[in-house]
Amino acid sequence: MAKKATNFRNGAAAARARPSPKSVATIRTPLTQDPHAVRDTREKVLEVAIGREVRAFRKKLGITVADLAAATDISLGMLSKIENGITSPSLTTLQALSRALGVPVTAFFRRFEEERSAVFVRAGEGLDVERRGTRAGHQYNLLGHIGSNTSGVVVEPYLITLTEDSDVFPTFQHEGMEFLYMLEGEVVYRHGSNLYPMKPGDSLFFDADAPHGPEVLTVLPMRYLSIICYPQGSAG
Repeated sequence: MAKKATNFRNGAAAARARPSPKSVATIRTPLTQDPHAVRDTREKVLEVAIGREVRAFRKKLGITVADLAAATDISLGMLSKIENGITSPSLTTLQALSRALGVPVTAFFRRFEEERSAVFVRAGEGLDVERRGTRAGHQYNLLGHIGSNTSGVVVEPYLITLTEDSDVFPTFQHEGMEFLYMLEGEVVYRHGSNLYPMKPGDSLFFDADAPHGPEVLTVLPMRYLSIICYPQGSAG
């Protein structure tokens, strides 16, 4: 059974706990990505993969289709067909594009040949890791990790457990975004100047650059999912 645990050092914070003025119901920004969308099987076609790479390299250089056409003596119509994966470019055309874009010919085949990674973790088999809050008695169980990937974003999913031996630690601060989902117990969680009383089923999504962490351990033991994401190449 869950045991009530009052943290007297931070008891005053509980009285100040208040919900955030922002909620999902107030979000006005349209979400354009369809999570249920099925990509066209043509994505696996070589022409489509080459076209996407040509467009990506061109945009990276900050040049227009007209600029690339002038540099390669390829017509605008042909370049448009290549970038949209409608036609299969010849080896001579690929060589002209590689010289103009400053990349090897093999770079155009990267997306076609690239494998996508997945990590499967069975119940209880996550990796215990050391993080900044470990010294405060917070147990971090890493549920999976993929480093370099096509999204350009690193995601670290943790199962965090706090017990009677744990202490409050409301001063985490790091790059990226973080999502919390309460599984067991209760906590008053701080993000910046706001306090959030959280129970099982509650979630919190926030900019992790602001100081954050558990302010009052209300009901222990406590478990929650913490999903941290940040750009590849940053410290996280």
